[in-house]
Amino acid sequence: MAAPQVPRALVDRAESLLDRSDRVVLGITGPPGSGKSTLTSALLSALGTRLGTDAVAHLPMDGFHLADVQLDRLGLRDRKGAPETFDVDGYVAALARLHSSPASVLYVPGFERDLEQPLAGAIAIPPSARLVVTEGNYLLLPDGGWEHVRPLLAEVWFVGVDDDVRRPRLIRRHVEFGKSPDAARAWLDHVDEPNARLVSSRRDAADLVVGAPPPGE
Repeated sequence: MAAPQVPRALVDRAESLLDRSDRVVLGITGPPGSGKSTLTSALLSALGTRLGTDAVAHLPMDGFHLADVQLDRLGLRDRKGAPETFDVDGYVAALARLHSSPASVLYVPGFERDLEQPLAGAIAIPPSARLVVTEGNYLLLPDGGWEHVRPLLAEVWFVGVDDDVRRPRLIRRHVEFGKSPDAARAWLDHVDEPNARLVSSRRDAADLVVGAPPPGE
């Protein structure tokens, strides 16, 4: 399957952020199922070709999901994916270290989709990474600790997509990772959609609204 293609204008804009500083962080946000990961992957690939793979890196917000054992303790397992089910302070601290300690390797957690659990130290961001892309739902929220994210980002791009594309995509994803079709639709209605409305309410706060590139053929 070919990699998705990102418009050259977006690659140019991302690269131009380096005019501001020796290291910059670009945020990619949007509601669940909008195509943030597709855009991020395509953008990182294109930027790696231009700048060198060691010059770009990915810091996903999803790695800061609280583990199920903590969600159970907090009574939040049935809301997994909502803003309060993330370690927002840890995420902010990691973003801050990108700026405060650029000469050090930064280890951050990844997220294992098959397990639906975070994996500590799964991603290493080297000092050579000048342009770091961070991607997640809640980069523009104005409270709950998320308000500390935006000042650490050079720009935030909002990925918009029609609901009639986004919703079936989410159902397919949930089924792929183990939910029954009925359970997937229930999760979409009761968890994903309230989160989507919250994220979409901050669309106007983004620096740029874009569409995700279509998946590769």
